[in-house]
Amino acid sequence: MPTDDLPETFHVTTDEQLRAVSNLTRHRIMAVLRFEPATITQIAERVGLAKGSSSYHVRLLERAGLVKVVRTRKVRGVTERYYAMAARAIVLPDPGEGGPDVLMRHAVADLEAASPDGERHVRMAHLRLTEEQFAELGARLDALADEFRALSDPSLPDASLVFALFHPASGERATGGAK
Repeated sequence: MPTDDLPETFHVTTDEQLRAVSNLTRHRIMAVLRFEPATITQIAERVGLAKGSSSYHVRLLERAGLVKVVRTRKVRGVTERYYAMAARAIVLPDPGEGGPDVLMRHAVADLEAASPDGERHVRMAHLRLTEEQFAELGARLDALADEFRALSDPSLPDASLVFALFHPASGERATGGAK
């Protein structure tokens, strides 16, 4: 089932939605649904969950508006529901000062769970940039991610791209102003 008619973004605005995306299992379920719809059974197999657990987490995501039923069909007298993301991208609110960044926590958990034998490209670089260079780099990273997302093929294995471009806290702020 094509997902061409999905909205581009879904903005997480309520506590219920934030709780739903903050759970690592639900994050992984949303990753399964990112490119193509799937049934509870298919989701359970791909995420490695029992069907009951998969159903529970999908219901929470559906109630929060993050996933939706896009198709149903009868199979041996049972209605099978296919779920898909409610939008192509989920936009999380800024965690605020001192708050946990859910996206980065999920990315680290996914990286730690990935096969150590698989190819990885992990790098951290400290840069000194003008505000114009900072903005240009952010725009180029966004464009590069969008370019490769457009090339995504659901029949290929998953690959995750996570980047964070930010100004780290100064030494004074990082230590709470202690001298």
